Amino acid sequence: MQKATFAGGCFWCMVTPFEEQPGIEGIVSGYTGGHVENPTYEEVKTGTTGHYEVVEITFDPQLFPYERLLELYWQQIDPTDDGGQFHDRGSQYRTAIFYHDEAQEKLALEAKEKVAASGKFQKPIVTEILPAQTFYPAEEYHQGYHKKNKDDYKADRAKSGRDEFIGQHWKGE
Repeated sequence: MQKATFAGGCFWCMVTPFEEQPGIEGIVSGYTGGHVENPTYEEVKTGTTGHYEVVEITFDPQLFPYERLLELYWQQIDPTDDGGQFHDRGSQYRTAIFYHDEAQEKLALEAKEKVAASGKFQKPIVTEILPAQTFYPAEEYHQGYHKKNKDDYKADRAKSGRDEFIGQHWKGE
């Protein structure tokens, strides 16, 4: 098993695209990249801890290679927005790929170049490729939020603009 860590705005919205895929053993919502140990959601959402909201995915690379995770990741975000994602604004909602080894770093950089060269976006790709840092799982109520709070999750996602953006930029992929 390997780990992949992705920041793509609200971590609730970053769980669903990955969870039903073959070889995905687990997805934990959490925080990484900041300067506060064991941050809480209340602290992170202020944008003052330096953390990103992320998902940490445990996967079997034989069943679902890292390259495929990267392809799916890029299709969930606006890689040109450095101020957050969709209606979630602030540094805690920036996009980033946190690599766990040199192979992941190389593949992430190649994938970023491919997205930049695709012609799908008029603005520069600002998603960062960063070394993995200490991961702090979010509070239990955030884990599987979309299943525990279906109506709230659906309403939040619907008003975010994420699905419209995905449809506009990734149709047929």
